[in-house]
Amino acid sequence: MATVFVWLTGLIFSNTSIYDPYWSVAPPVYFTSFFISFKTAKQHLASFLLLASVWIWGIRLTLNWAKTFTNLSHQDWRYQYFKDHCHFLIWHIINFFGLNLIPTIVVFLAMLPGYDILNYDIYYLQQNHAIVIIGFFLSLTGVLFEHLADTQLREFRRTHENGRVCNVGLWKYSRHPNYLGEIMMWWGVYIMSLNSTFPRKFPIGAVANTILFTFVSIPLMERRQLKNKPDYIEYKKRTGMLLPKIF
Repeated sequence: MATVFVWLTGLIFSNTSIYDPYWSVAPPVYFTSFFISFKTAKQHLASFLLLASVWIWGIRLTLNWAKTFTNLSHQDWRYQYFKDHCHFLIWHIINFFGLNLIPTIVVFLAMLPGYDILNYDIYYLQQNHAIVIIGFFLSLTGVLFEHLADTQLREFRRTHENGRVCNVGLWKYSRHPNYLGEIMMWWGVYIMSLNSTFPRKFPIGAVANTILFTFVSIPLMERRQLKNKPDYIEYKKRTGMLLPKIF
């Protein structure tokens, strides 16, 4: 219902970008409500580390969105691209399913391991703190990557003319370090849940999130970069998409 409300609000204001802060606000709110509801969730380390990582992630991502938000008339170029290049009916189908519903499904699938951690009554957590701490630090490292990448890109744009390719900091080693950080964040949540006696055997949420960025977000971004930045071809040859090129 929340996604439908956000979608309808976007229709009212003719701006699909209204969905963007929902992506970063929903997980901390839901996890906190679960934490409050499940009394035994307050009895183990994994719950507190999960909440800490998700709140740090959510606050950072929301603040980053706020820095780029100007007014309700400004819409993310990706949404505007679909709106400009698709038939009216096709656009509304893509808008609801592709830009609102599917991302929501992906983020909720990524949240499932966190639910397992908090739902202590059903999924008894072992006292294997090492795996929890490993997952926690992977999530925090992902958030740090996102923060550094966004900060470096913003500073590069401020000090360089349009059309230049950002190749400093993390961007020297990865073409999409911000997306890499987002992927790491949710893999970290999944790893934390492996402390459960009955962990989910397949990390469907983390995999779905990885697929969304690797096969949808990144190709769309790279198509735009190749069109607008002549140097991007060479940058692409020498720089890995997510991980650094070894050879």
